Amino acid sequence: MHWKYFFVILFLLFCGLREANAQDIHWSQYNDNPLFQNPANAGSFKGDIRFTGNFRDQWRSVSVPFSTFSGAIDKQYKSLGFGLLLFHDQAGDGKLSTLEVQGNLAYGINLTKDKKHALRVGANFGMNHRQVNWNNFYFDSQYNGYIFNPGLPTNENFQSDRKTNFSIGTGLSYEWIQKERQKTNVGIGIYNLNQPNQGFYNQVIKRPVRMTLYVKQSFKIKENMDLIPSFQFQSQGVYKELNLGTSVKYYLKTKDFSYQALYAGLWMRNKDACFLTVGYDYQDFFMGLSYDINFSKLVPASNARGGFEIAVRYIINRFKPKRIEHRVCPDFI
Repeated sequence: MHWKYFFVILFLLFCGLREANAQDIHWSQYNDNPLFQNPANAGSFKGDIRFTGNFRDQWRSVSVPFSTFSGAIDKQYKSLGFGLLLFHDQAGDGKLSTLEVQGNLAYGINLTKDKKHALRVGANFGMNHRQVNWNNFYFDSQYNGYIFNPGLPTNENFQSDRKTNFSIGTGLSYEWIQKERQKTNVGIGIYNLNQPNQGFYNQVIKRPVRMTLYVKQSFKIKENMDLIPSFQFQSQGVYKELNLGTSVKYYLKTKDFSYQALYAGLWMRNKDACFLTVGYDYQDFFMGLSYDINFSKLVPASNARGGFEIAVRYIINRFKPKRIEHRVCPDFI
C-alpha cells in the first residue's frame, strides 16, 4: 500500500469517527426537508396533508458510502401543526446505523389582519437508536503473520453494540408575504437541547446542541420566472456549516392549464462543496435532484465527487366548498 493512500484512509476514518460521534446528518436540499430544518415548520404549507421524502448517497467514490433516508408527514389543524419525521443513516465498514423518530408540534398566529405577517413556534421530541456491527472490523489478533483471518477471535470484549436516547428541541419561524409570488421566510431550529448521551460504553459522549438558522426569499422577476435565494447556517459543537445559493423557478405553459414549473440552482457549502440542483413541480407533486462537487481537502481521495441527493414532496388537497347561508325570502303573494 502506498503511504499517501494510507494517510488518506486514516484521515477519512478520523473525520468519519468525529462526525459519527458529534454531528447530525446534513442535507444539500435543506429547504425540501422542512421538519428536519425546524419543528415550527410542521403544518406550514397550503393544503391538508404533506408527505416528504429525502435520500442522500455520499462518498461512494472514496470508501463504503454513507446512505441516509428520511420520510415525514405533517398536517395543519386550525392553528396547530402536527408532524412526524423518521430518518435512517448508515455509514462505514462497521455499518454504524442511526434510526431516529421525531414528533413535532407547532402553533401559528397571524400578526396582522391581512395575514401577511405570521409567526410560528414549534417543539420537537425525538427517540434516537444507534447500532454498530463489530463483526465487520478487523483486529490485530486476527493477523497470523501473513494475512488477516476473520475466523480468528478478536480478543475484544465489547460491552454493547447499540444505544438508545431521547432528545428535545424547539423552533421559531416568521413569514412575511409582500405580494403575489414574493415572500420572506426566516427561522431558527434548535435540536438536542438536553444533549443526550450517545456513547456505547460507560463513558459519556454528549450529542451537542444543533442550531439551524435560515432565510429564504422569493422574487417575481418575470411573468413566468421567480428568483429564490436562501442561506442556512448550521452549528453543532465545533462544527459550523454555511449553505448559500439561489435557484430559478420557471413556470411552464401547458395546454391543459395544469400547474407545472422547472427549477435550477447553484449552491455552495463553505470549505466543503458546491452543488447543483434541478427540480420539477407538477400540480401538488415535486421532485428535486442535486449533486455535490467536493472541493475540500478530501479532493485527492474523492476526485471532487461528493454526494447525490433526491427530494420528493406530495401535498393532498381536499376541496372544501364554502358554506353558504341561505335565507328564506318572505312570500308577499
